[in-house]
Amino acid sequence: MSAAPATPVGFAGLGSLGRPMAERLQAAGTDLRVWDLDPVRVQALVDLGASAADGPDDLADCAMLLVVLPDDAAVLGLLSGEDGLLRSLPPGGVVVVHSTLLPTTVATLAAETAGRQVALLDAPVSGGPERAAAGDLTVMVGGPDDAVAAARPLLDRLASRVHHVGGPGGAATVTLANQVMLFSALAGVREGLELAASYGVAEQDVLDAVATSLGESWVTRHWGFFDDMVRTYDAVGTPPEQRSWRKDLRDVVLTGQEQGLDLPVARLLADTLAERVEGRVAREQG
Repeated sequence: MSAAPATPVGFAGLGSLGRPMAERLQAAGTDLRVWDLDPVRVQALVDLGASAADGPDDLADCAMLLVVLPDDAAVLGLLSGEDGLLRSLPPGGVVVVHSTLLPTTVATLAAETAGRQVALLDAPVSGGPERAAAGDLTVMVGGPDDAVAAARPLLDRLASRVHHVGGPGGAATVTLANQVMLFSALAGVREGLELAASYGVAEQDVLDAVATSLGESWVTRHWGFFDDMVRTYDAVGTPPEQRSWRKDLRDVVLTGQEQGLDLPVARLLADTLAERVEGRVAREQG
């Protein structure tokens, strides 16, 4: 891939995760041009020194474009088709999609770059807003080696761990695997705590005992993380269907079906987990 000209780094999507990522890049001295449907979010980054894109088309000359939009439809709407940015970015351009997408969506986007001097990286992240603000995300990256190398300086500002896991779609698959593992543990911890509570055992006593037992996990070590995520999503107005325990679990089930796999745990979680995660905070607030 030829060297891309020096232009601002485009950044599309300033929601609960995108905003702290953009703020992290801006604080590190990155020349950012930002876009979001919400002008208040854009202004917050402008106040930190970024420039504002007048609309999606104003990102078309960016040699590096980072995308943190909420779902597949939004990403396709920005990048795909006759009017999509994949067709208008300059030669040598790299698009880094940090949204969690279906592997089939990544394949669709990658196919649109075939024969063009533009590269697509699917680079979903794990860690949440707090780690995003600290530059401590984990990033899974799928795509060509030279494009990964071109994006690596930016990725290293956002993440403490970058895993290159193959071609386009590989990172999306790894992320979905991570999510079903994470949410399986979350569901188990919630049920275990409910069982103990029915016998009058305090939540913290259970967590303290489990900390040195075989049931210990990331979820028990960071109990309260998802309650904070619900509050963050509520504060920024993230619709319920775009929240990770809903969207990502749906994507796991759909991807499994496309691959002819039976994933009964993922199906059960997709049907039941959201109410448990969101209902706990709703009951505390109500």
